[in-house]
Amino acid sequence: MRGVYEKPEGSGVWWIHYYASGKRHREKVGRKSDAIKLYQSRKADATAGRKLPELRDSKVLRFSELIDDALEFVADHKDRRSYISKGEIVRKVFGSRPAGEITPQELDRWLRSHCKTPATANRYKAFISLCYREGVHNNKTTINPARQVRHRREGVGRLRFLTREEYDNLYKVIQTNHPEHLAEFIISVTTGMRLSEQYSLTWGQIHLDRRTIDLIKTKNGSARTVYLNADSVAAFESLRRKGQKATDPIFLRQGARFDTRSWFVPCLTEADIEGYVWHSNRHTFCSWLAMAGASIKEIQELAGHKTITMSARYSHLSPEHRLSVIDRISSVIEQEL
Repeated sequence: MRGVYEKPEGSGVWWIHYYASGKRHREKVGRKSDAIKLYQSRKADATAGRKLPELRDSKVLRFSELIDDALEFVADHKDRRSYISKGEIVRKVFGSRPAGEITPQELDRWLRSHCKTPATANRYKAFISLCYREGVHNNKTTINPARQVRHRREGVGRLRFLTREEYDNLYKVIQTNHPEHLAEFIISVTTGMRLSEQYSLTWGQIHLDRRTIDLIKTKNGSARTVYLNADSVAAFESLRRKGQKATDPIFLRQGARFDTRSWFVPCLTEADIEGYVWHSNRHTFCSWLAMAGASIKEIQELAGHKTITMSARYSHLSPEHRLSVIDRISSVIEQEL
């Protein structure tokens, strides 16, 4: 029927549009049968010159409003800055658009043109889907076109870690140029803590006598215990000052966030280390565990991975270590000969 249409197609949500007194009206109804009945009623009223009722849905829901609701929902999330950044970018493209008119095809095209990697596209898709889910939860919309956008397959990628020689070189550069940051670098490599876990520590969580750290807030939501070796214990002891309370933070915040790039990146450049970032310290921790003979299960427990699959990714070994294993074949052959 003319004036009755489904939008987006396949969503099961039906709309009507008609003209009265030279002005176009549009209403979201729901079921097709209800839309047909309402359309016939509105056309009859318009033809008879009867005053149209105040339309409940006369105010068009803009996608920008859904973004605001989503950001309010993640107000206490540790990665809120990332959500805000995505929200600003998405708002420029879709913010002024009616939320009910954005189609899965439009979203997929934008993700393809805007995002350089599958991982980035999946993160933006997840954010847009969150906006619509909050809209459904708040009874502002009934659709979520992001759910119909295909999920990009993400590659494993290279898990960069430091060799012992690279670690020694980087250690010396940091010790010379930024000695005030040396302890936090050592702690990062020798404990495998995530940046958010390490830089939110207070002295009450540290037990140097037992060589443990109590982590309460972690990425996967589960509390865990971090174990310290002699190097990490010495690093924490170098940071301790008289009069510090259990609630005092160990690492002082500079500005709105913890900044490792301003000093760590120049040190990497001077040490001639490429393809490495702060999070790679965690890869180094797990890789060194694997090379020391730790099982995948032990790596999972020490690193705090939620699934053992993640530990299997981190348990890759250095080329030198693999070659040493291959060389054992030669020893066996020589013995047999």
